[in-house]
Amino acid sequence: MPDTDLSDDPDSIELADTRTAWAEDRTVLANERTFAGWMRTGMACIALALGLKAVFKDTDYPVLARSVAEVFIFAALLIFWSAVFKCRKAQRRMKDHDVEAQSYRYMTFLACVLTLGALATGVILWLL
Repeated sequence: MPDTDLSDDPDSIELADTRTAWAEDRTVLANERTFAGWMRTGMACIALALGLKAVFKDTDYPVLARSVAEVFIFAALLIFWSAVFKCRKAQRRMKDHDVEAQSYRYMTFLACVLTLGALATGVILWLL
């Protein structure tokens, strides 16, 4: 078998560059799926807070029950904003090629909407 050096072959260099670009695109998409997973986890914390309100509706310690529910509201807020910052950090390290990454502005807007929803839920838990 002849000893050939493929590092100078333009076709192999182009194929390697294409594979690298596709790998970066897959990572961009995985980053967005991770962001969505964090958002779902935050929403689950809000649902848990609402569930705690229902479970402890007739408790002798309503302030304690509401306080525990509020811990999960606070956790949801931390999760939403951690997701935004982590996703943005990952986006800065990568560049997209054949896919278009969600904009940081869109992710921030979504986190703001979910934050408002979580805060409204927290207020409702205290008023009911």
